Amino acid sequence: MLLNRSDAVSLAKGLEGRYKDAKYYLNFKTPVDLLVAAILSAQTHDEVVNAVTPALFAKYRAAADYARADPEELIGYIRRVSFAGTKAKNVISTCKALEERYGGKVPKTMEELVELPGIGRKTANTILINAYGIVVGIPVDTWVIRLSQRLGLSANTKPEAIEADLMALLPKEYWHNFAYVLKRHGKELCKDVPVCSKCPVDRICPKNGVKKRL
Repeated sequence: MLLNRSDAVSLAKGLEGRYKDAKYYLNFKTPVDLLVAAILSAQTHDEVVNAVTPALFAKYRAAADYARADPEELIGYIRRVSFAGTKAKNVISTCKALEERYGGKVPKTMEELVELPGIGRKTANTILINAYGIVVGIPVDTWVIRLSQRLGLSANTKPEAIEADLMALLPKEYWHNFAYVLKRHGKELCKDVPVCSKCPVDRICPKNGVKKRL
């Protein structure tokens, strides 16, 4: 079952009210920091990324530093993240592209960001929203995919199709934070066995695919 637009807005409003302090989960100070942290975060727990980035960001302060980095030395800083070798190569190649094309700055448009090595639409949305306050879409991660289907917001499985569904259902005022609200909801209540008895949107949620709940 899919929700209509009115119910989808009510659901988003209810979740926003429940998780008022939900926010982006990786630590950063600059757009380059954010870009690097986002690359490192793929298939890695947030806590691990946040644990390695203080020393990393102290060593490498700008795109030029990463572009000139020795891969093995960079791997030494990020060894705890999954696929550290591949991610080190991606960080270096992406920052070389920043140096060559944008004077070391992280661009501010979706079109430019997704042309960078290793940057997809989800990461581009993350950078635009959190580094620049520019909202043109909704980051779609594993939590958004899972809960969008369960909550009746999308029947699609591909991230870009799910993003399009969410953008069609929800007013733009919800776009910047909705991914982080869903992540909090998934971690606190909407788990593999959801705690529906404590859910603020229990009456609206169609509970797609839920076989057992608390």
